[in-house]
Amino acid sequence: MTSMNVSLPSQMKDWVETRLSSGRYHNASEYVRDLIRKDQDENANALAFTAAIELGRNSGNDPRNIDEIVKDAKQKAKSQ
Repeated sequence: MTSMNVSLPSQMKDWVETRLSSGRYHNASEYVRDLIRKDQDENANALAFTAAIELGRNSGNDPRNIDEIVKDAKQKAKSQ
C-alpha cells in the first residue's frame, strides 16, 4: 500500500479525531479510505442514474396515459 500526506485545517483534523474516538475507525487512514469508498460508490450511482435517464429519454414516449401505466403495473405485480 502506498502512502500520502494530507494537510488539513485544525477543524477538519479535530473532526477526524472525533470520528476515531467513536471507535468506528482504528486510525485516520481507515477513515479516509472509507470516505473514498463512499465517494466512489456515490459517483458510480450518479453515473448509473444518468445512464438510466438517458436510456429513458432515448426510449421514446409511451402511448399509454398514467392511469393505463398504473393499471398495467398493478396487473404485472399481481402476476408475479
